[in-house]
Amino acid sequence: MLIEDDKIKNSSPVPSLGADEDRNNLYPIFLKAKNLNVLIVGGGFVAEEKLTFLLKSSPDAHVTMVSPMFRKGTIELARKGDVVLIKDKYKKKYLKGKHIVVATTDVPEVNVKVYKRCRKKSILVNVADNPPYCDFYMGGIVTKGHVKVAISTNGKSPTTAKRLRQFFEDVIPENVDDLVKNLNEYRKTIKGDFEEKVETLNEFTKGLIEKK
Repeated sequence: MLIEDDKIKNSSPVPSLGADEDRNNLYPIFLKAKNLNVLIVGGGFVAEEKLTFLLKSSPDAHVTMVSPMFRKGTIELARKGDVVLIKDKYKKKYLKGKHIVVATTDVPEVNVKVYKRCRKKSILVNVADNPPYCDFYMGGIVTKGHVKVAISTNGKSPTTAKRLRQFFEDVIPENVDDLVKNLNEYRKTIKGDFEEKVETLNEFTKGLIEKK
């Protein structure tokens, strides 16, 4: 942020927030994958795994994959979604029009090349299993209808994220989606301004989570 007021510029610096390196400083967001163009570079097991979890969470995602070869499972997955498979070696031209890129090849030089090119073009990029070359991580995800929970271990332990995902899948009730839908309908009937509606909903839902 650029501030032109001299009085403010000359004041004492504001202490930085979140400087602790022992915490997770990632900012979680939920992307509308159907509005974005995703590129996966590679056609091996890791690429298939990334595609599997992407389509599981966002079946309407627009995905392009480029690789000299593709696994049988990848080809079958592509048929179920909006996935374009291009049999070719990676070239920078395939980055055109892409918003998110995941590099999964077994050639480190290629993955780094993808990363550097994406950074120059301001494209979000993830190099699989290589945190220093990631703008984002693909964490564990739990989906129950309209309810979605994303889990991150800051790239430290994907296995822990997997176990936490399994835990939440068991803990979150299957009927939670019915609850969300009913609350949405109830919200429409509440009178008053925004603050009054929030207060009413908070009072109505405070019993949903009780400390044992």
